[in-house]
Amino acid sequence: MTTPTVSRGREGHETFESVVARLRQCRLCRDNPRKGSQPLPHEPRPIIHASPTARICIVGQAPGIRAHDTQRSFNDPSGVRLRSWLGMDDATFYDRRKVALIPMGFCFPGYDANKSDLPPRRECAETWRDQLFAQMPDIRLMVILGTYAQRWHLGPKVAREGVNNVVSRWHDFYEAEGGLKRFVLPHPSWRNNAWLKRNPWFEADVLPVLKRDVRETLSGFPQD
Repeated sequence: MTTPTVSRGREGHETFESVVARLRQCRLCRDNPRKGSQPLPHEPRPIIHASPTARICIVGQAPGIRAHDTQRSFNDPSGVRLRSWLGMDDATFYDRRKVALIPMGFCFPGYDANKSDLPPRRECAETWRDQLFAQMPDIRLMVILGTYAQRWHLGPKVAREGVNNVVSRWHDFYEAEGGLKRFVLPHPSWRNNAWLKRNPWFEADVLPVLKRDVRETLSGFPQD
């Protein structure tokens, strides 16, 4: 993997821009995959949408093929549903000054034999996650989507409970250290349509609180 020259801030620490530059050039999953893993079969195209000033972080899984092709996260029906859940328009959602989109894997992982998306590459989170979050000190609200994100941010014991149990206990994870608010949500994929129909409490109880907190988190954000 070719690594660009590291840029340092005033105190000698690496800058956000330098971390992102190195991430964009990352080819670990293709050239040096994690032990026991197969190399990524296509050219990696990392997608990173974030800034040091972001107040909201959307923690997803990995880009799908449409995001891979367009280099735009949540550029699909799942993204439309997610923005509806958040009460956000496209302009706000894609304003990286306000919202960071940090998946567990930054590249499209490919398909399995059934043409379903493979899990996020583990090299990605292990290499980049701590570096990125260290550069985003203003995150006040985190939206955690799906099992892989739950495992990383809430721990493997919680993730083993399954999405239904974890989301039903969303208020147990709501308040975290430092005033951070966390929302544990199912993935907005069409594959969860049946789950949403079986669990009307999600839209009735969780989404109003989420939308309220999104509004409050972004209120007073400096304008252009």
